Amino acid sequence: MNDDARFFTFLKDRIGLDVTSVGTAIIERAVRQRIIAQPGRTADEYWQCLQQSADEQHALIEAVIVPETWFFRYPESFATLARLAVKRLTEIRHLRALRVLSLPCSTGEEPYSIAMALLDAGLAPHQFKIDGLDVSPMSVERAREARYGRNSFRGADLGFRERHFVAEGDSYRLSERVREQVRLQVGNLLDPTLLANEPPYDFVFCRNLLIYFDQPTQRLVFEVLKRLTQQDGVLFIGPAEGSLLGRLGMRSIGVAQSFAFSRQGASAPVPQPTPMLMPTPLPVRSPPPQAIPPVTRPRPFAARAPVTSAPPKVEPKGGDASLLLASIAELANSGKSAEARAACEQYLRSHEPKAQVFYWLGLLSDMAGSALEAQGFYRKALYLEPQHAEALVHLAALLASQGDAAGARRLQERAARSGRTADSERRR
Repeated sequence: MNDDARFFTFLKDRIGLDVTSVGTAIIERAVRQRIIAQPGRTADEYWQCLQQSADEQHALIEAVIVPETWFFRYPESFATLARLAVKRLTEIRHLRALRVLSLPCSTGEEPYSIAMALLDAGLAPHQFKIDGLDVSPMSVERAREARYGRNSFRGADLGFRERHFVAEGDSYRLSERVREQVRLQVGNLLDPTLLANEPPYDFVFCRNLLIYFDQPTQRLVFEVLKRLTQQDGVLFIGPAEGSLLGRLGMRSIGVAQSFAFSRQGASAPVPQPTPMLMPTPLPVRSPPPQAIPPVTRPRPFAARAPVTSAPPKVEPKGGDASLLLASIAELANSGKSAEARAACEQYLRSHEPKAQVFYWLGLLSDMAGSALEAQGFYRKALYLEPQHAEALVHLAALLASQGDAAGARRLQERAARSGRTADSERRR
């Protein structure tokens, strides 16, 4: 199946997925799952079925898209939204309801978090409405059920669960008051008619989506997002996507950890509730030798797993996650790039995605001279772990080498903040 690119092309055309952003192993695994769903079916027979059946097309998309979300993910985004919303209502003299869009909305945690944040900030139900869209009908249906397990509730502050949910056995059902604020529907961001008859939104959440697209698709999607957002509106994105928006004419509103952007030239949409102590920008320079190890003597993982003068031979086999992770580090430290990459792909076939694996793939691509592929892997690592220090540093170096000084500086600042936080925690 490695040489059969038709399934990759189908997903690219249908949902804009760039195979390099997730790796071929994840897509191949999804295709295999759908093929064996009916015993005896060959790959060619499945391909014919895929062309003729809308239900099977949705099923394959469902198999590729594995939602990883929870309530109030990136909490500063919701705190910033609440302050912006209060300010926005004053600016429009309370003459209409605020409009908020969440896409992809996945299984509902994000749009419902938006609703809870605004209600808790004192907004009345008639003062805002939220639209949630996702390409996955199954995800939208789960969102409509509004019943969630413990995995959707993470972090130390779960007071919102007491205010807005009712426990029912091992799960929690969202209150009707919150559900009524959100309209859910199936929609594809690549559809040029998406929400064509709707007025633009004051706030748009589109997080951790652009990193899965190639550059032409990113530009196409960005134009759709601009159409959907008010001229003076605010776009909330994922932590790994800031440099992308910077190149496309957006600027950060300046609130740390909010990942909120406005159009260039628009006035700052929200003042800080308290003075922000921003870190001194780090100088942008060519990547230091330790950032991208030299190809002649690759030892990119020495800081994590130093090797002895005679490292043991490690085969990238076995189903245990920790052993496989250790084998990746040892293979990479030994300069066995091809074997290390194979071990990474083996891990992704057998286990849940992990930031460190995508970081390793990024370094291996960097060393092989595949800058665009490396950039995609680094962004995937940052999607799974926004403060992954090594991925931040190496992606910053890569952007700097490509002439994107602003994007590199933003990542360097994030890496510096991450380092200061780690040092503070170690001193406790």
